[in-house]
This record gives sequence, structure tokens and C-alpha cells, in this order.
Amino acid sequence: MPDPAAHRRGRRARSHGVVRNVQRWSTPGRFFVTAVPTIGVLALQGDVREHAHALEAAGARTLTVRRPEELERVDGLVLPGGESTTMWRLARSFDLLEPLRKRIEAGMPAYGSCAGMIMLADRIRDGVAGQETVGGIDMTVRRNAFGRQVDSFESDVELTGMGDTPYHAVFIRAPWVESVGDAVEVLGRAEGGPNAGRIVAVRQGRLVATAFHPELTGDFRVHHYFADLVRRTTEEE
Repeated sequence: MPDPAAHRRGRRARSHGVVRNVQRWSTPGRFFVTAVPTIGVLALQGDVREHAHALEAAGARTLTVRRPEELERVDGLVLPGGESTTMWRLARSFDLLEPLRKRIEAGMPAYGSCAGMIMLADRIRDGVAGQETVGGIDMTVRRNAFGRQVDSFESDVELTGMGDTPYHAVFIRAPWVESVGDAVEVLGRAEGGPNAGRIVAVRQGRLVATAFHPELTGDFRVHHYFADLVRRTTEEE
């Protein structure tokens, strides 16, 4: 008698140069295959470990990315918070800036939080002289818009597509989005206070960005949202 319980095993598969883990399982008369995405965390600075933990809780495999060859091994990438000018300079020093741009232009999903949001912006305000970004999202982001470190705060945010309950967000020297292009979907805005209505979460195609730090909250809805996006992308390819 076949065991009626589901049976699982993993195998490695290669698609578009990326090695993936593929989960197979079966029940009597049915057979399923689901890709487990490998999501990189740009490990130049910021909450690398916390993002990796949240992604693993969302069902993804993780890989720290510091070199171009590591970037080629991932299905999607998280650009964590930190200091955007430092992240830009380190990306240049590690020869990652152009490879990042090329992978994003080629359709790799990416998610940026706080400084990562700035890195994914096509345009920035209040940056330092010569500051560059990876780009990809048609938006203008104001650096340190909510104030200095002492002005950091927590606030509830309603996020489109991430459940019916508000998301308790942590803002640390956070940017906000000043304007977006027609192709950008606004996922969330600041609520209450003098900055109510400011855009703090966006999506354009396979790119997602938030002004806040979801990796610090224990609420992994944002990471589930991004992991699902990466998973769907790998299945389409």
C-alpha cells in the first residue's frame, strides 16, 4: 500500500544560470513540483542576519552577496538598510554596482529597505555630491527625510496586499518617496502626525521598496510578499 502521506525530496535544478532547490512531493494520483527560491542579501552593511532569518521564515534559501559571482547565484536580492552613501561606495569598491544594475535591468526581483529603498530609486534628493544608485524604480526619494537618528520612530502602516491588519513599522533615519512614475504602485503611506500621507512602500514590477525596517519587527509579511514574488518569477522562467 502506498503511504497516503505526502512525500518530499529536494533536488537541484539550473535555470538561466541560477542553481535552485526544487521541492517535489506526491500524494496518490498527484505529483507536484515547487521551486524554493534562493534569495541573496547584499552583505556590505546593515541587518544582513535579520533579513536572512526573515527570508528563511518565509520559505526561501538565503545567500550573502558580496561579490559579482555570488550575485549570479541568486533568484532575487534584498538590499538592507544602513547608510546609503556608504552602501554606494562599498558597492563600487566590491565591483558590484554595475552587476547589480545589469541583473535588475534583466528582471531580477529585488527588495530594498530604508537605505535599500534609496539604492533602488532612479532619483534622490539630499544625497551627497556624486552619489549614485542602482536604480530601477521610477521614483524620487528624499534621504533622511524623517529626520536624524534621534527622530527614529514606530508607526502602524496599512500595506496593500499584505493582510488586513496594520503593519507596525520601524523607521530609523528613514527616507520617504517624494514622487513616483505611472508604473509605480504605492503599497503604503505614513499614518498620523505631520508626515501623514508620505509614501513609505512601493512596487514597480519585480522591485519592492520600503522606508522602514521589517526585519526588526518579527512580523515577516513583507518578506513573505517578496519571497512569493521571487517564487512566482522563478516558476515563470
